[in-house]
Amino acid sequence: MNQKNLDTEIWAVADLLRGDFKQSEFGKIILPFTVLRRLECVLEPTREAVLEQYEAIRNDDLDQDLILPGIARAPFYNTSKFSLATLGSTSTRHNLEEYISRFSANARQIFDEFSFSNWIDKLDQHDLLYLVVKEFRGIDLHPDRISNHEMGLIFEHLIRRFAESANDTAGEFYTPRDVVRLTTTLVFSNDHEALGGEGVVRTVYDCAAGTGGFLSSAIELVNEWNPDARLIPYAQELNPETHAICVADKLIQGYDTKNIKLGNTLSNDLLPGERFDYCLANPPFGVDWKKVQKAVKGEHRVLGYSGRFGPGLPRVSDGSMLFLMHLLSKRKPESEGGTRIGIILSGSPLFNGSAGSGESEIRRWILENDWLEAIVALPTDLFYNTGIGTYVWVLDTDKEPRRKGLVQLIDATGIHTPMRKSLGSKRRWLTDEQIAEIARLHDNFEETPVSKLFDTEDFGYRRITVERPLRLRFQVTRESIASYMAGKPFQNLKDKQEPVRKALESLAGDTLWMNREDFLAELKSALKTRGIKLTTAQLKPIWMACGERDEQAVICHDAKGNPEPDPDLRDHENVPLSEEIQDYFEREVLSHVPDAWIDKTKKDKKDGQVGIVGYEINFNRYFYQYQPPRPLEAIDADLKQVEAEIAELLEAVAS
Repeated sequence: MNQKNLDTEIWAVADLLRGDFKQSEFGKIILPFTVLRRLECVLEPTREAVLEQYEAIRNDDLDQDLILPGIARAPFYNTSKFSLATLGSTSTRHNLEEYISRFSANARQIFDEFSFSNWIDKLDQHDLLYLVVKEFRGIDLHPDRISNHEMGLIFEHLIRRFAESANDTAGEFYTPRDVVRLTTTLVFSNDHEALGGEGVVRTVYDCAAGTGGFLSSAIELVNEWNPDARLIPYAQELNPETHAICVADKLIQGYDTKNIKLGNTLSNDLLPGERFDYCLANPPFGVDWKKVQKAVKGEHRVLGYSGRFGPGLPRVSDGSMLFLMHLLSKRKPESEGGTRIGIILSGSPLFNGSAGSGESEIRRWILENDWLEAIVALPTDLFYNTGIGTYVWVLDTDKEPRRKGLVQLIDATGIHTPMRKSLGSKRRWLTDEQIAEIARLHDNFEETPVSKLFDTEDFGYRRITVERPLRLRFQVTRESIASYMAGKPFQNLKDKQEPVRKALESLAGDTLWMNREDFLAELKSALKTRGIKLTTAQLKPIWMACGERDEQAVICHDAKGNPEPDPDLRDHENVPLSEEIQDYFEREVLSHVPDAWIDKTKKDKKDGQVGIVGYEINFNRYFYQYQPPRPLEAIDADLKQVEAEIAELLEAVAS
């Protein structure tokens, strides 16, 4: 019985539920039964020995959790005399509940998170409980037949199928194993030598664990390299059902699951103060963080860099960079070897946000601390619930010497294999050979058409504000007078309204003033004739209503004699950090607009220099390859063909 056949056999149990349960409920019943059968198969070889030991110590004041796991040869146990095969057809519900209640607490929590007792009750009400039990007791999930890796694939396949049948999003819960394998290979390959010693113990953490696939892949990879090495998993997951599967998976693998936490990572870190050797994550793409906004903003404001979100906060519509900062908060100091991180993100964290924004400040923090090692652009159509382009970020808080101060970008978008049959949006996959090819590109650390090396500073720039002078000509017309009188400043003049109106009408005509000072002199004289004097603030709405931009007009100056900037001509330039601002300004701006100047009051908050520092990683710019347009003759031929097809269709309709 192979894994695919088991998928089909387990899935077939859902046929019993049709009619009495909605499709969206199938998974809530089938998944916990699958977990139960797997746990039962794992415990079967030691079942009698555990029961015998339990009877011997049940009345003693002894901690069963210290004794029985050793007898069970697993970190969990069950002291019930029942099994799925012996529940019976008459008291099935009572016996099944007793069976589950006799699991050790760490296994029993799995069924609590599935709310399994509620589904047992509903199955019993529909007279389906015994039928479902009878189906599952015949499914062979013994570890000597189905490995932990295969069992993980079965869980993930079932989640995907149930989610598809319910029009749900399975991709929120797990990452395709080929993508997981690539990410873990990139993260762990640099530590191959360190992981090869005897008695090596390392920690790995996933802050959005789903069913635990990332953790399982990391454990498998390290075990392949060195069976004597031990990787201890830590995790946190928001969804109770997928958390339950993650806990079950790690229990079966023999791990203590007290480090697999249930809760929202962003609002409530349940592993505070913990630091890890490796971190892996595939947080949800483009999901907003409105629900945790109060907690996240509070931590950012109160704790700053002492908390997890010191550098800044991304826009509320996409919280993926919050997970990135959270992982970096789990880093070990360089004196302890630092931390290697692999995280899968969409394209937006590369470039969203201008200089000074939360996203830009997060990128700045990472790059200026020299933690970013590499980014790998993945092919589209690799994930089950989206076809968008994705990227693997590899970070190291203690880079090897050859990588210090550098970032490697790898364009792996052309490396993939088409699938014979699509799985949701997943139409492509990465073979083991292709994963090895990408890993070699990363390890070689060389310039190639698909691998480029950059200084961390290459992604930074200063956003300067370029001003140009305000040039206005003035003419008083009926329209400009009406526009001014319709506004609030005129209404606020109260008893001065009539004299001001008459003063403006006295200036109406064809006269053009090319200098604001000359116009204001005439205006003040007309007002004085009528016994009126207005403040500078009261005069401004008048000249704004009567003024129009004119390149031939004299530059307007402020009270200190400085040229007054024109807001409509204001522009911004991004000056690379590697270049002097003045040199760039003279070459790129003054050569085109000689009257421009830099607003030197706009300074960066951190370094106090002119220009706001920003960072972005425009992946497409670095790997862009010019594609010349097709010949006009070919385009014209295509258009004529389309026209002919349209004419044929119209003729068919008309006839």
